[in-house]
Amino acid sequence: MTSGKKATIASTLTSARMSGFYVEHPGMHTLIEDAGRIGQARLGLTTGGPADRMAFYWANRLVENSRGCAALEITYGGVKLHSNCKSSIAVTGAAVEIKINNRVVGNWQSHAVEKGDLIEIGFSQNGIRAYMAIKGGIQIAPQFGSCSTVTREKIGGLNGSVLEKGDWLPVYEQPCTHTNALPQEAIPHYATSLTLRMICGYQYRQFSDTQRQRFFSGEYQVSSQWDRMGYRLQGPAIKFPEPSLLSEGIAFGAVQIPADGQPIVLLNDRQTIGGYPKMGSVFSLDAYLLGQCQQGTKVRFEPISIETAHNELHLAQSRFKQISFIKKAVNT
Repeated sequence: MTSGKKATIASTLTSARMSGFYVEHPGMHTLIEDAGRIGQARLGLTTGGPADRMAFYWANRLVENSRGCAALEITYGGVKLHSNCKSSIAVTGAAVEIKINNRVVGNWQSHAVEKGDLIEIGFSQNGIRAYMAIKGGIQIAPQFGSCSTVTREKIGGLNGSVLEKGDWLPVYEQPCTHTNALPQEAIPHYATSLTLRMICGYQYRQFSDTQRQRFFSGEYQVSSQWDRMGYRLQGPAIKFPEPSLLSEGIAFGAVQIPADGQPIVLLNDRQTIGGYPKMGSVFSLDAYLLGQCQQGTKVRFEPISIETAHNELHLAQSRFKQISFIKKAVNT
C-alpha cells in the first residue's frame, strides 16, 4: 500500500464520527470480549473470549456484524447504558429483562437505538451470561491480537478490567433500517442439569478401569468455585496413580483431576500450562453450555469420539448459517 493511500485511510478514520455508549451502571462483572486471543499461549497469555461462544455469535449476527466483533459479556446483569448515537443492539444468552427507555423489549432480536436512549439489562433468570452486541462492534484497540478482557492478566477491554461507572464504549454511528429476530424454536434454553460429552485424551488410559467407570457413572455438581478460568465440580473422587505429571499445554475444556480427585473443567481464562492428569477435553459446544451454569448445576460426563465431535461441530456451524431471521422494517 502506498504512503498516500495510507494517509487517505488515516484521514478518513480520523474524520469519521465516533460515537458510543456511556456506562451508568456496569453490572456485577461485565467484560468486553471478542472471538479470543488465539496463538499467544507461547507467551503465557490465555485465550479469553466469550464463555458462551454460540450466544456471542448470535448476538453479533443479529446486528449483522462479523462473528468476532467486540461485544459485552454481562454476568448476572444489572447494566445501564446511555446511547449518544443511532445504532442497533441485540442481547442473547441468559434470560434477562431488557428495557429501552423503560419499555421492555425482547431477547434474541435486534433493536433500533436512538441518541439519548437508556438501555437497561436486568438480572438473569435462566443462565448467567448475557451478550450485548452493538452494530459495528465496540471500537477499541486490540492487545496481542484481541480485544478480549482477561482481568487476571490485565489485558484487553478497557485497561484490562471489568467495566466501571463512567466508562465509554466507542462505536461508529450506524442508523438502523430494520431489525432481526431469531425464530423461537432456535432459541436455546439453559438447563439445571447438563451432560458433558468428553473426548478422551492420551492420559485417559493411565486411569484404572474402576476410576474410568466411576467418572462416567457418577453425578457431579458445580461447586462454589467457578469462574471464567474453570469450573470445579463436586462428586465421586477420581484417583490417579501419580498426583502430578510434567507440565504441558492446556486445551479449552480440559478435565483435570487434582490431588483431591474432584474434576475441574478448564475454560476460556485457563492457565496455559499445567501438570495435573487429565481425563480428556469437553466437547466445545457443551463447554459453552457449562459457561452458563452456576453453583448446584448437576453434571454428568459421557465419552464422544473426536470424529463424532468434529461432525457435530460442523453440523452446528451449518445450522447457524442456515437459520433465517424474522425481519422487520424500522419506521424512520
